[in-house]
Amino acid sequence: MSDSADGAASRAHHDLVAQPHERDDEGPIADAEAEAERMRSDERPLGRLGRPLDRRSPFFVGMAGAAGVAVTYVLAQLVLGTRDVLVLIGLAFFLAVGLEPAVSWLARHAWPRAAAVATVLATLVAVFVGFLVMAITPLVDQATQFASRAPEYLTELTSKGSWVSELDERFDLRDRVQKLLSTNQDTLMNGILGAGRMVFGVLTNTVIVLILTAYFLGYLPAIRRTMYRFVPSSRRPRAILIGDQMFARIGGYVLGNVLISLIAGGVTFIWLIVFGIPYALLLAIAVMILDLIPAVGATIAAVVVSLIALTVSLPVGIATAIFFIVYQTVENYLLAPKIMGRVVQVPDVVTVAAVLIGGTLLGVVGAIVAIPLAAAVLLLFREILFPRLDRA
Repeated sequence: MSDSADGAASRAHHDLVAQPHERDDEGPIADAEAEAERMRSDERPLGRLGRPLDRRSPFFVGMAGAAGVAVTYVLAQLVLGTRDVLVLIGLAFFLAVGLEPAVSWLARHAWPRAAAVATVLATLVAVFVGFLVMAITPLVDQATQFASRAPEYLTELTSKGSWVSELDERFDLRDRVQKLLSTNQDTLMNGILGAGRMVFGVLTNTVIVLILTAYFLGYLPAIRRTMYRFVPSSRRPRAILIGDQMFARIGGYVLGNVLISLIAGGVTFIWLIVFGIPYALLLAIAVMILDLIPAVGATIAAVVVSLIALTVSLPVGIATAIFFIVYQTVENYLLAPKIMGRVVQVPDVVTVAAVLIGGTLLGVVGAIVAIPLAAAVLLLFREILFPRLDRA
């Protein structure tokens, strides 16, 4: 090997790898290192791409097929084994995309992106903490009141002539309940511990989702660029147009759905206070949360609140049911079109089907994200699949 080639090979060998560098023992590797040094430049410190492999080679076809099967199997096992974690990651990314319009709006008005992300997340955390304070405090107070009046309720229920005492005399309910409690203490204790673990798990998952959402929001521009890098350069402009439109639809749906749910909770709270329906704050919060679930959430909330309103009086219960019917009509035909506009563009039948499928697969989370995902899929169909089928 010449002195110049020897010097090039020395420069190509990384200073932090396999030292000391014994060039005399490397043979053909030293020649490759010299060539590596010649092909390196300031613009491309790792060299240019080499010639593509011959994809028609039998060896390449066989290896590609075997690798495809192996990778598919490993990915399937990975998805099944990490399903819960992937759901949290997907939910966090969904929330980040949903909050991105607010961050971008602040960034367009001369806010640094870091400050915009921090402001949006601080608002989200404040709303979440405020919800916990509003929900937990009344719940504890009402539970304390119920516990203090429990003996009075028990006396009234078991007094002679009540329907509970008649059932007790006919079916011997008291002895059956005592026997059930005495023989299933371990089961009851496991149930209580299980409920405690569930609450702890929900709080932990909520914190994880908030942290992941913060990371996704902060790095969303970089994530967006990386996603588009996977698209061939000839198709990249079209992919950017379609991809950004999908992100905008998801973001518009999330923010619009949250705003409509806040309005539903506020209007319900005012109605409950005016008519003296008990547990007004808790019921309003429940309506706000259930209204986030498309198609079925508002109906469930209306039924629950109307049943509780019946405890005040029959006219109040009927009036509450009518109130929800009127409000849902206003929400569906006035508020939703005004707030969301034409962001989603999903037919009603697709909405119901998407909610049912999403709820079956991922529960409440699946039902919430089903409609914007369906909107994204329909956009792909309209812009890519249908035109190609029309030309076929």
